[in-house]
Amino acid sequence: MTASALTTWPHEVADVFEAAMVCEYASLTRDGRPVTWPVTPYVGAAGSLDVSTGLTYPDKAERARRDPRVALLCSSADGAASDGVHPRSPVVLVQGQATVRDADLQANTDRYVRESLAKTGAGFAGMPWFLVKRLGWYFARIWVEVTPERIVWWPEGDLSRTPEVWTASGDVVVPASDPAPTGPRLPSRSAPPADWRPFADRAGRLGEPVVTMVVDGMPLAVRTRSAVRNEAGFDLRLPVGVQAAEGPVCLTFHRHGPAMEWQENVVLVGTATGDSDRLSVRVERALNDWSLPGNRRERNRSFLGQGKILRKRLEAEAARRDQPVPRVRRPHA
Repeated sequence: MTASALTTWPHEVADVFEAAMVCEYASLTRDGRPVTWPVTPYVGAAGSLDVSTGLTYPDKAERARRDPRVALLCSSADGAASDGVHPRSPVVLVQGQATVRDADLQANTDRYVRESLAKTGAGFAGMPWFLVKRLGWYFARIWVEVTPERIVWWPEGDLSRTPEVWTASGDVVVPASDPAPTGPRLPSRSAPPADWRPFADRAGRLGEPVVTMVVDGMPLAVRTRSAVRNEAGFDLRLPVGVQAAEGPVCLTFHRHGPAMEWQENVVLVGTATGDSDRLSVRVERALNDWSLPGNRRERNRSFLGQGKILRKRLEAEAARRDQPVPRVRRPHA
């Protein structure tokens, strides 16, 4: 944890993102619709909260470069249960402005190799380094640095309690993003799913979803207190302190292993109506996701399959930024 962050953020939440293996990261499309995916958070050197996306699948970063209004939610579908001695962690929402960093892809890759292996390295435990070095399509990264402007948290993860709120001082300076890449965007890797219902069937075993609404132009992501599926989508109950906002929404369901060695994700987008703490979501479509099975052999097969697809995009995305393809280098001790 940096000294800057410790002296700036509320002490109740200062360590949450450093310890968290996953948070929900929300950004906005061109037409102002929220899209929210689970990612791993890191505390930045200058008091930012940082997430990354692969160079070979840069949409999370490109949305933030175009519209820097983003949100991060640190929560859990089932919470970290109290053992009677240690309280549950708070559920923490951060709204802020994003800065996209991809002007030095090699430095980005070095950082991600170093920090991701230190934080979530279990997925690569036992893998020979000569194989890890071949995973450039995965380790080559774009970083998104989030400068917090507003932090809302529910103490001990209790969504039935009134949340605490912190607002940054008026002199917050948000650095500019690196220049956007040149040349045409690469085509989508796959066609969108034709039917959202099979995805919703999968979501049923992943716990309560995170719903992201748009309030005053900002994405607002919260863990729901309950979610009941109906023919058109879902009926949701929101946490105390959050009012239903009509309009575009994103539902994010996910679970993961203790060190992100496996993960399952379902993301649905649609339109919501509601009142007070009740929100009714009409689902319109599912987004393609990449989930990693718990079985190591199946997980490796899935990982290698993605590599065959994404490796072809690595050189093209580096060239769009007028840079060589970054190498995966062993972290210095």
